Amino acid sequence: MTTKTKTAVAAIAAALSAAIPAAAADTIAKDQSVRNVVLVHGAFADGSGWKGVYDNLTKRGYRVTVVQNPLTSLADDVAATKRALERQDGPVILVGHSWGGTVITEAGVDPNVAGLVYVSALSPDAGETTAQQYEGFAPASEFVIETTKDGFGYVSPEKFKAGFAHDVSDADVAFMRDAQVPINMSSFGTKLENAAWRTKPSWAVIATEDKAFDQAMLIHMAERIKAKITKVSASHALFMTQPKVVADTIDQAAKAVSAKK
Repeated sequence: MTTKTKTAVAAIAAALSAAIPAAAADTIAKDQSVRNVVLVHGAFADGSGWKGVYDNLTKRGYRVTVVQNPLTSLADDVAATKRALERQDGPVILVGHSWGGTVITEAGVDPNVAGLVYVSALSPDAGETTAQQYEGFAPASEFVIETTKDGFGYVSPEKFKAGFAHDVSDADVAFMRDAQVPINMSSFGTKLENAAWRTKPSWAVIATEDKAFDQAMLIHMAERIKAKITKVSASHALFMTQPKVVADTIDQAAKAVSAKK
């Protein structure tokens, strides 16, 4: 091989090396025990909204699993989450957005779950329903749900941007609006059997411009579960629009629970 050829090969190798995704580099400390994350989406959305959080965490070396909730009942969503938890190879940080908070509250009693992260999320107690969390707080006037004849709810197309994702581009909002996954509204009336936050450490990321919940309600829920709170200027779609803040909180949770083991 000539010197020129060797130089060319070296240049190609360097270029290929630079092109390898950062996810290949494990940035987690070798002694950190919690290296798995399971992400649970909320109503009117699906797991694809976690893409930014997924990319951020995998670049740090985490193994991330995204649950696809059917949104047909609390039991069905909990079952989907438990299937994901069963596939983990060690302790997990379980994360829920919005309705996903109710799901992780029930499913999070799984022994593999080391900590919980609530992303502008609901957190009922055992024996409570999700609907009860709204009692005593101002209604979300810009978050309008339309219910079908068979009892499934969609966010009103006319109110979707204002109520769900005002900080998302018009093109992306249009796709989210037209691709939304309806939830069986009876799910909000189902009583929880478990409240994982009573025995698992919790963190909460609260969007200060969230129009789906009254701010006082979000803060009340987070304080009741004694969560470590992070606030960020964002809409209810913060799981999409603030991936670094959400991922940083998940990373903090993983490091904190690892340090206690």
